[in-house]
Amino acid sequence: MGIILGLLVTLGSMIGGFIAMGGHIGVLLQPWEFVVIGGAAFGTFLVANPMRTVKETGKALMEAFKGKTPGVRDHLDVLGLLFTLMREVRGKSRGQVEEHIDNPDESQIFQQYPDVMKNSELTTFICDYVRLILIGNAKTHEVEALMDEEIQTITHEAMEPVHSLVAISESLPALGIVAAVLGVIKAMGALDQSPEVLGHLIGAALVGTFAGIFLSYAVVGPIATKIKSVRDHNLRRFTIVKQTLLAFMNGAMPQVALEFGRKTISSHDRPTIDTVEDETLNPGSGGAQDKKAA
Repeated sequence: MGIILGLLVTLGSMIGGFIAMGGHIGVLLQPWEFVVIGGAAFGTFLVANPMRTVKETGKALMEAFKGKTPGVRDHLDVLGLLFTLMREVRGKSRGQVEEHIDNPDESQIFQQYPDVMKNSELTTFICDYVRLILIGNAKTHEVEALMDEEIQTITHEAMEPVHSLVAISESLPALGIVAAVLGVIKAMGALDQSPEVLGHLIGAALVGTFAGIFLSYAVVGPIATKIKSVRDHNLRRFTIVKQTLLAFMNGAMPQVALEFGRKTISSHDRPTIDTVEDETLNPGSGGAQDKKAA
């Protein structure tokens, strides 16, 4: 919604200002200039990126337009799941806990947090490191280094659409010049025409330069920034898991370990200590907590 509103404001300001200056809106309607620029940009995007990145970029665009990022309820679910797992590790045998982390889809613990399970990458991350804790031989600093490396890899993969769109954004002004040059070549073939016709052709050619710059700085670039913002917020949950489990490995009680994870949450979305305590007493109960967050 934010992207659509922003684009409407940008287009409205640009077109409104152009008309107010006495410009004729019809001059900007040069569909073939946009075909040249858009087609060339999309073609170079396909050349530069593997199909996996192309598909991931489409997914990232949907996420950006929806603008959905984890809120208080999402963070409470992660903390609640971690608390329950840590309590199981402390109070039950290794075999009983492994039943949950080996088959999270069939685990009654994980089923209490369906929104967490929707993120298969996050669920796998949690299960892998709870399994390491169960083994008991891993040192905390070694696990922390491994977590950092995995989070870095996950972040790199999540940001591939951002890098690809930024590259396209940087190439659009040059592609606009290409479209403009083609328009000038067309105009040169009409030098024997009247000044009115020739002026229209030159104006149409210059639309290519305008379109390339406008699409770069007012459309593709900002969308890439929005994708980065959305994905950064989603990746914060991995840091919550990391800090919580590391504190637990260092001997903190489950309730105390949760505080290490809670403190990594942005102040805008961070639940209070009392809210986290209520969540741990009533796993997965979102109604009352959502009202508090609202």
